[in-house]
Amino acid sequence: MHDTSKQYDEVIASCRKLFIAKMQDYGPSWRILRPRSVTDQIFIKAKRIRTLELNGESKVGEGIWPEFVGIVNYGVIGLIQLKLGYSDTVDITQQRALALYDELIGKTRDLMLAKNADYGEAWRDMRISSYTDLILTKIQRTKEIENHNGETLVSEGIDANYQDMINYSVFALIKHGEQQAQ
Repeated sequence: MHDTSKQYDEVIASCRKLFIAKMQDYGPSWRILRPRSVTDQIFIKAKRIRTLELNGESKVGEGIWPEFVGIVNYGVIGLIQLKLGYSDTVDITQQRALALYDELIGKTRDLMLAKNADYGEAWRDMRISSYTDLILTKIQRTKEIENHNGETLVSEGIDANYQDMINYSVFALIKHGEQQAQ
């Protein structure tokens, strides 16, 4: 029996640790990014994952798993930028950035738990490469919504797409951890 909630929290703790370390190096310099640029950063990471999945070889020595962590953290950055708007300067402290991280990842976790109950943990029977494809699809949807200035007729907004990208990345990292433990 799996404890998805515990596994999710463990993956997020690891992602959060890197988020903190990066803020020690750079501060919350990402505050300058417009949401469209955050979407493109996530695209770069997802595209690299897909390329590595297809080619099976990394020319720069970093593998797939750090890219999934990057998608989690950029997804949270995207949620923060949607909540606060972007800035021309670094206008928040590292403590405030971390508080927002925790708040928004908490809401994303709650969404995962609700969907997980409805779908009966179907993600556990999916291939990791399918998470990559779904993330790339969510990115394309997000770009379309951004091209329409955030307006949708019947679809969820940009924030829901960022949350789904985060959750698919967490699922990939959970499954990777389980594979490593075998």
